[in-house]
Amino acid sequence: MNRKIKSVAVYCGHQFGTNPEYAKDAKKIGELLARNKIALVFGGGNVGLMGTVASAALDNGGQVIGISTKHVVSLQEPAHEDIELKIVDGLSTRKEEMFELSDAFVILPGGIGTLDEMTDIMTKQQVGESHKPIYMMNTAKYWEIFGQVLTHMQSEGFMKSMDDYNLHVVNTPEELIKKLIDGNDFITAG
Repeated sequence: MNRKIKSVAVYCGHQFGTNPEYAKDAKKIGELLARNKIALVFGGGNVGLMGTVASAALDNGGQVIGISTKHVVSLQEPAHEDIELKIVDGLSTRKEEMFELSDAFVILPGGIGTLDEMTDIMTKQQVGESHKPIYMMNTAKYWEIFGQVLTHMQSEGFMKSMDDYNLHVVNTPEELIKKLIDGNDFITAG
């Protein structure tokens, strides 16, 4: 099945992390999404990697849609300006909105929230609620340990084959964009 990817949800940290490569790749991804007319759907914040990817997309004329929560806004976490911003009741609704608006998912380095969002999408894959591709951006080998955990879960009989999750590891922003443009990673319900 070959479908054009028109929008992606990018999950990433609201911090920068310790390695400058994380922000460098986030910026490049935002630029490449905009240049290839792929809309960015993200958490709405103006901080850390989240703010970096959104700013880069905006600076290059991209469409940027932020989904934030009332609670996050009440904490006065700065929302990114100049975006389409939707404020929802809670995190579950936020994840659903981002899921519905996106044709694919890109996972950049991040913390427990990023991990939650990625595993939520993987769970949807497992139970057949989604067949949209997931791209794990392995900047500076950030996700290698998580990949080992997934391999361990699979070898111990708690997970199916990684192919069943439509999860793809990419190592550069250029590799990611090529996969998004090719659009060959959609799987059909089986």
